[in-house]
Amino acid sequence: MLTKKLSIGIIGTRGIPNQYGGYEAAVQELAPRLMAKGHEVVVYCSSLQTYKDSIWNGVKLIYQYDPENRIGSAGQFIYDLKCNISSRFQNHDVIFHMGYTSDSVWHWLWDSKARHITNMDGLEWKRSKYSQRVQKFLKKAEKLAAVKSNLLIADSIGILEYVQQKYNTPVLHIAYGVQIPNVFDEKRLAEYKLTPNKYDLLIARMVPENNIEMAIKAKNLSNVEDVPLVIFGNENSYGNKLKEEYKGNARIKFCNANYDKVLLDSLRHFSRYYIHGHSVGGTNPSLLEAMAAQSRVLAHNNVFNKGVLQQGGSYFNTADQLVELLNQDNPYAISLEQIAGNLKLLMEDYNWEIITNKYEEAAYHI
Repeated sequence: MLTKKLSIGIIGTRGIPNQYGGYEAAVQELAPRLMAKGHEVVVYCSSLQTYKDSIWNGVKLIYQYDPENRIGSAGQFIYDLKCNISSRFQNHDVIFHMGYTSDSVWHWLWDSKARHITNMDGLEWKRSKYSQRVQKFLKKAEKLAAVKSNLLIADSIGILEYVQQKYNTPVLHIAYGVQIPNVFDEKRLAEYKLTPNKYDLLIARMVPENNIEMAIKAKNLSNVEDVPLVIFGNENSYGNKLKEEYKGNARIKFCNANYDKVLLDSLRHFSRYYIHGHSVGGTNPSLLEAMAAQSRVLAHNNVFNKGVLQQGGSYFNTADQLVELLNQDNPYAISLEQIAGNLKLLMEDYNWEIITNKYEEAAYHI
C-alpha cells in the first residue's frame, strides 16, 4: 500500500506553466495531480520563463539560470547543471529526469540520497538534424542515463523494447496523457481565414524528421486544388528555407507556432485531414491531441506512430502514398468508427489520472 508522502523533484523541462513543448505539457498535468495526492512536488524552471511566481497550482517552482537565449543549445547544459546542484539541497526522495540530452552528463552531481527515474524520451541520436559528432554524444548520454538511473520510463512500446534489449536497468512503460476537449469553436477558424473541412493541417516542429517537405510535395501532387495544407511550426533555419522555397504557393499556408489550446483543438477538429509526419520519438503529444480532437489522421508509417494510433488512421511511407490518401476526399479515408475507437483508446490508456497513478507507483518503485 502506497502511504508515505514523498518529496518529488522534476528536472529536465523549461518549467510550468507550459510555454514550450511535450515534456512541459506532461509535467503541467502530472505535477498538480501528484501534489493533490499529498506529495511535495518541486518543478525546476528556466529563468527564461515569462511566468515568475514561486507557486503554480500548488506546485513549488524553483528557477535556475538559463543562458540558452544567449549561447544557444549549450545553455541547456548550464541550466541542467544548475538544476541538479539546486536539487541536492531540497531533500527529495525521488527526482524525475524528463529526458537525458543535457542532464545525464551531470550524473555525478545527482543527489545520492534520492532515487533517480529518467524518462528516456525518443531515440534522440536518430534525429537527422544532428551531426554525426552530436549523434555520437547523444548515444553516450543515453547510456549514462540508462546505467546511472534507478529506473527508466519508456513512453512508447517501441522505446520500451529498445531499452529492454540494450540496457539492464529496470524500465516501465508509461505513456503521455491527453485531455479530450469538450467543445470546438468553429468561429476560431476565421482567425486564419479557414473553412471547415476545406483545409488539411500539420502541426510540428520544423525539423526534417517530421517529414514536412514530404507533406508539401504530396499536397502539390494531389488533385484537390481548393484545399490548402496549413502548417503550424516554430521559427528556425529549416522552416525559413521551406517558407522561402514554397513562397507564393497557394496550396501551402505557413503559420507561426501557436499554443492556444482551444484554437488548436478547433483547427484539428475541423480539418479535412491531419497529417502527422513525425518519424522519430515515442508517444508524440501532438498525435494524441489530434486523436482527442477527433481528427482524421494520416500518419507516417513507423513503430512509434502505429503503437499509438493503431487502427485509428491511415499510414504513408512516401509522398506518393500520401497523395493517394489526400485524393480520397469523399468518402473520407478514416471512418467515424475509427475516430470513436481513438477516443475509447485515449480514455482507457492515455488518461492523465491513470498516468499520474503510474508515475506515483514508479516513485515508490525499488
